[in-house]
Amino acid sequence: MKVLITGADGVLGNNLVREVLKRNHSVTVLLFSKDLPALGLDGLPINRLYGNILDHSIVDAAVSGHDYVIHAAASTQVYPARSAAIRNVNVGGTLNVIEACLRHQVKRLIHVGTANSFAPGTVQKPGNEEGSFTGYKIGLDYIDSKYEAQQRVLDAVHRRNLKALIVNPAFMIGPYDTKPSSGALLLALFHGRILGYSAGSKSYIPVKDAAVAIANALTLGEIGQCYILSNFSMKHKEALKMMAKTIGVKPPSLYLPAWIVKLSGILASWKGRRSGNIPALSKEMAIICCGHHCYSGEKARRELLMPCSSFHSAVAECFEWFRQHYYIQK
Repeated sequence: MKVLITGADGVLGNNLVREVLKRNHSVTVLLFSKDLPALGLDGLPINRLYGNILDHSIVDAAVSGHDYVIHAAASTQVYPARSAAIRNVNVGGTLNVIEACLRHQVKRLIHVGTANSFAPGTVQKPGNEEGSFTGYKIGLDYIDSKYEAQQRVLDAVHRRNLKALIVNPAFMIGPYDTKPSSGALLLALFHGRILGYSAGSKSYIPVKDAAVAIANALTLGEIGQCYILSNFSMKHKEALKMMAKTIGVKPPSLYLPAWIVKLSGILASWKGRRSGNIPALSKEMAIICCGHHCYSGEKARRELLMPCSSFHSAVAECFEWFRQHYYIQK
């Protein structure tokens, strides 16, 4: 099986490449540039291609000759909240992948979306794939563009017979977080930059569980369906306490009311616009921190045979990878 993976240098992509290689498949990765390091991929037996997914000719050439495509490349930028560049990557890049997959008649496209494309729920009653999109209320082009890209894939499935399905990860945590992305939360916790917690909640998944589910989706799952990848839902206080214990620091003990968090986000965004610096907490992220963003992964566990491994172990692996690669400095 010949598999092309876009976005292979992210935390998901790194783990996904390893999972697909374990199954003795031939793996090609499409990376943005030779000049940008892809630390986690060093030494792996993969074919490397380089180029911008906004260039349809590059995407077409990359897809050619592959049986399966996993499209994980995306802009996850959340500041500024509105940016044409985010939509160009997430929607325009996905359209190029769709066209190339149709032209070369790939057997299956697996598009990596986000759980935010569905209405969230609470810890007690998490959202699922039946929930309508409500993320537009937050005001982030990242969330809006990922939803639009998902709809473009589904439209191509129904109208043009594209062989595709969608996976929708929740907050992923684990090793090979080279950016860092989600693991930045652990680094901030370790360095004492998280002063308190809000009353919100969200869902998490060990990135290795997500990688297994996506690799399984090469042969499992139904065309035209979406699968939320989520294994644990926790209130922020509970999650931070567990993470802090795992990495050996004290958890934040200060409860921050929603109005304080949101006001802090508004002020930080204002300062960011004036200074040109990216704020640690934007207005939109403050809104998310105060809300409940929990999702059920039951469908993926049932149809994609997604495993449910230890969240504690995923945090420990992430932190240990940071330590070994000198991301952690006292």
